[in-house]
Amino acid sequence: MRRAGASGRLPSVPRLTTVLLAAALTPPASLLLSAQVPRLLERVEVSRVVVDVHVLAGDGRPLRGLSAADLRLTVDGQPVPIESVRWITGAAAPSIDPHDGRMRAPAAPAGDDRPQARRVVLLVQQDFDASRMEGLLAMRRRAEALVGSLGPDNAVAVASFQSHLELWTDFTTDREALGAILGRAVLASGRPPDEAGPAPSGSLRAVFDRAAGRRAATMEQALLVLARALDGVPGPKALVLLGHGFGRIVSPAAWGALMVGFDDEYDRARRILSRARVTVYCLDLTQADAHTLEAGLVRIAEDTGGFYARTHVFPDRAFASLGEALTGHYEVTFETPRLPWGEHRIRIDLVGRQGVVRARRFYVG
Repeated sequence: MRRAGASGRLPSVPRLTTVLLAAALTPPASLLLSAQVPRLLERVEVSRVVVDVHVLAGDGRPLRGLSAADLRLTVDGQPVPIESVRWITGAAAPSIDPHDGRMRAPAAPAGDDRPQARRVVLLVQQDFDASRMEGLLAMRRRAEALVGSLGPDNAVAVASFQSHLELWTDFTTDREALGAILGRAVLASGRPPDEAGPAPSGSLRAVFDRAAGRRAATMEQALLVLARALDGVPGPKALVLLGHGFGRIVSPAAWGALMVGFDDEYDRARRILSRARVTVYCLDLTQADAHTLEAGLVRIAEDTGGFYARTHVFPDRAFASLGEALTGHYEVTFETPRLPWGEHRIRIDLVGRQGVVRARRFYVG
């Protein structure tokens, strides 16, 4: 759903990007997201734009077999021809056991449908509040099952944020090591060691600014540090955020709603994540039907073409939905239309088919 709102300068606080959240804290469908104020960025000439697109059928599974004729693309509301549509196979999807409702890792596929190697970052937002720690501890087992379902060739990195951002491990396919690292990242046990020796080319460690991460005091700042690092890693990537959200209540609006603001770093982070082809999937660990800080999780997921899901009810189904999303996606390519340089809105819809399309909402060029 496309949402619109307003942003502006508030006299009592630093400059913020604002989102309106209903006073009753209704589900994310009621969030009115603000228009963004363009920032000054280095100008990059783009001849073609590649958009990673998830298309889901009514049962939540990926809709396969689509071509350019099945999709309609607009940029700033104007139709733009699609140059190519290519299906990229990801990980095999986990399943839900019908007897106990728990997630089960799938058998490895074979033949032409064998998943291609991909990179996934798990970002754990640590919090020792009882309403959040309970959900975080419960998610550890499911996160390990998810990592196991990605297949042996898929590399996973782990980072955490509490009072600052830490990178616990570079991309690795060592599932046993990842299980131990996830436990430490969830429990904030110590600090990850500084790895000795030069980082290999193309690795996350080679481009991750550890000092900047330890200076990051907010989730917006942490996302910006991580976005800059992932921008230096080639190809599409998935960022799975296990957390309770971010943003802050600024002041009540005139009609009684709550205004939730984000630091300026958020706007820069979302643009870099978009350029780096990072899709963000947010699993909310708060044990509540709705809460204020979910606004940040909803926003970053929608801006990058991912999704937001609560986990306090049917948590295994939330992880199964994530597993389905990682099974594959379409690469949609189009030639950049002749428009003034800046941020341009993207919209992709199905033609003659029923389903849900998720894709990033803009490009800069």
